[in-house]
Amino acid sequence: MIRNLKEMGMSNRDIARELGISRNTVSRMLKKTRIQDRKRKRKGSKLDPYRDRIHALIDEHNLSAVRILEEIRKLGYNGGYTILKEYCRELRKNRRIQAVYRYETGPGKQSQVDFGEFGSIEIDGKRKKLYAFSILLGYSRTRYAEFTADISTNNVIKMHLNSFTFFGGYTDTMLYDNMNQRAKREENSLN
Repeated sequence: MIRNLKEMGMSNRDIARELGISRNTVSRMLKKTRIQDRKRKRKGSKLDPYRDRIHALIDEHNLSAVRILEEIRKLGYNGGYTILKEYCRELRKNRRIQAVYRYETGPGKQSQVDFGEFGSIEIDGKRKKLYAFSILLGYSRTRYAEFTADISTNNVIKMHLNSFTFFGGYTDTMLYDNMNQRAKREENSLN
């Protein structure tokens, strides 16, 4: 109503007198109406160019926000972690969790071998990567783990022998998780 009276050419004072309200109220209502009429543009997010990639990383690999941050930083993302974490949480909210079936084996049939990086350690004043060598028995789920900074072939063989001593033998089959790629990466970093 105030807007209509204003458009008819009435002054704020005349509108106030007509409606029995103060001039300040008329001014405030006119300003408020103008602000609401304007449509605000949504400011773009630094995440916008990476949203498709984030969806893919969650759908295909179910990566954590920390891992996703590492991946999109390689693509040029320079935003913060918190906004990414909140976005990932929103994406996962209505997502179904896939059931994981554990592969069962008989006693002595199979074990799984893996290496993992655990940061770095200082040895004789030099910084070296710290690795964990791990063997998991398929039947009992008993695990042997050994930490090392040396992943040379000789040392990996020694760690296998140490695990065989620990378990009192070895399994018919040993599954290896990307041992070759880790060795190649380490070899390339030494050159």
